[in-house]
Amino acid sequence: MDFTTITHKRCEVLKTKGRIDGSTAPELEKAMLAIMNSGKHHIVFDMSEVSFLSSAGWWVLIGTQKECKKHGHGELVLACVNQGIQDSLKLVGMETYFKLFNDITTAVGSF
Repeated sequence: MDFTTITHKRCEVLKTKGRIDGSTAPELEKAMLAIMNSGKHHIVFDMSEVSFLSSAGWWVLIGTQKECKKHGHGELVLACVNQGIQDSLKLVGMETYFKLFNDITTAVGSF
């Protein structure tokens, strides 16, 4: 799984594509940790090309959110989330745990 990170003045945007499941979630976690270990705790996860997110992927995002929030005003926000993934987020009662944005510009502007 390939990841692209774009640095903005206020945050980091992480993008990938494909399925995030038990076999690829550790790669997502490694990418998120690399951002946080560099001292950045404002993260936009661009999910425009993510087709599936398993519970393993959700646990990575939840852990990232917790770590970001430990650092004052840090936060992980999700952008361009497809409807199926949004539905699964609502199904498990986590729709208020993450801010969701329809586009990258608005997500970046939220910081």
